Amino acid sequence: MKWTLSQLQKYRNKDFLIDETIRVDEIIEIDPSIREVSAIHITGRGDIDSTKVTFHLKIEGHLILPCSRTLVDVKHPINVETTETFLLQGSVYETEEEAHQVKGDVIDVMPIIREILLLEVPMQVFCEDVDSEGAAPQSGKDWEVVHEEDQVKKVDPRLAGLAKFFDENNSSS
Repeated sequence: MKWTLSQLQKYRNKDFLIDETIRVDEIIEIDPSIREVSAIHITGRGDIDSTKVTFHLKIEGHLILPCSRTLVDVKHPINVETTETFLLQGSVYETEEEAHQVKGDVIDVMPIIREILLLEVPMQVFCEDVDSEGAAPQSGKDWEVVHEEDQVKKVDPRLAGLAKFFDENNSSS
């Protein structure tokens, strides 16, 4: 996803549509928690004028990450929309969004896509099926994983008399 300025200027004030599938396997080396990266499908358009090039992109694919609880593979979907503006040489342009300055005569969107994908990696990801093969054990000698939804509200025995007090007040009203 690299274009020279002369290639892009041919599309000035015309439709510049983007529909590409790319591989970004190199992000695995940057973030070792990423086990696998699918092919990333990028669609969108580019708006080209004399001072700037603005890309409106939709990035779709998925990452395979380890479950924070069981370490099994979890498919984490990626579906991001972004707008990236590149200022052409010598142009000064006031904009609300962050803009990238073009160095040389080539616009390369790949470093931005890699950065966006790395920012999409969550701090923790959990698999839905805790009983899947290869998962960390859920119990052992004298221990077991307790899930919140399986917990029954138990009253502390020291406060049992207080619970009865409120029941008595409600019935006498």
